[in-house]
Amino acid sequence: MEEQKRARLIYNPTSGQEIMKKNVAEVLNVLEGFGYETSAFQTTPEKDSAKNEARRAALAGFDLVIAAGGDGTINEVVNGIAPLEKRPRMAIIPTGTTNDYARALKVPRGNPVEAAKLIGKNQTILMDIGLAKNVKNGYSQEHYFINIAALGTLTELTYSVPSQLKTMFGYLAYVVKGAELLPQVQFTPVRVQHDKGIFEGSVSMIFVALTNSIGGFEQIVPDAKLDDGNFTLLMVKTGNLFEILHLIRQVLDGGKHVDSNLVEYIKTRSLSIKHLDNSSRLLLNLDGEFGGDAPVHLYNLANHIEFFADTDLVSDHAITLDSEQINREKMAQRFIEETNHFEVSIK
Repeated sequence: MEEQKRARLIYNPTSGQEIMKKNVAEVLNVLEGFGYETSAFQTTPEKDSAKNEARRAALAGFDLVIAAGGDGTINEVVNGIAPLEKRPRMAIIPTGTTNDYARALKVPRGNPVEAAKLIGKNQTILMDIGLAKNVKNGYSQEHYFINIAALGTLTELTYSVPSQLKTMFGYLAYVVKGAELLPQVQFTPVRVQHDKGIFEGSVSMIFVALTNSIGGFEQIVPDAKLDDGNFTLLMVKTGNLFEILHLIRQVLDGGKHVDSNLVEYIKTRSLSIKHLDNSSRLLLNLDGEFGGDAPVHLYNLANHIEFFADTDLVSDHAITLDSEQINREKMAQRFIEETNHFEVSIK
């Protein structure tokens, strides 16, 4: 007799207006219907709660670990599993505000039961995972990331944006919102070594992306592949306010920024980033959270974790515009209009 598969649901009870708490029983029923002996773990405010439980479940031999929450919860579960030699399959149930990883995998958002039902399609992708090695709070660390590593003064400005704005618009929006913050942008001298060579110069922002969805927008790295073993490295080589505004408009206008001479756009399997100004810090942002300081070494762990996904949609480049996406498109258009007025008023 074939041994029954086991699944562990790790869920954040406070994410998405506690939507997961209301749906745990039905989600467990769905997973049981797919042949999994399923149990649930509710995360706590304790540090690394989801990470520690994911590691425990993996070492206990669970076949599937499901992360239910926002991108932060998914990141934490990945950090529990990624260091292990034997890693279970993963699935996600997105209940956060931006849900970039769910967008990349085409997992239904805002409906935990429908997201769980996707597992029944039995479609998976061997996803690339990022590994960052650097120093945080004075200690050497290794931290895995699933979507984006970012550095530079534009990135650092995001830490000062009100949490309400982050909730409304997600990661990119509180970078983009910087029409009022952009005058503070400074050029930062860096040395970036990548597969194609070495870049040495000043930048206002560095993106190192694994997927094409950042803050709900899919135009920043429009050609990112989920499983090719490459990061997409994007460096903004200007600190000029008007040039940055123009680049942002190009991003929102179908990703035309990738051809700009103000941008370095490179595919690389690994890279190192060093800050060349010893009088200041260059902060690292990993999946939207503070990840320590440069220098940092980044490695793409190709095909590292097998995720359930809707591959029928992932292979289709067409984007389905739900109400949330339509609102983002409207916000982008408003930003373009407002920055036009901003430029005119400064002149």
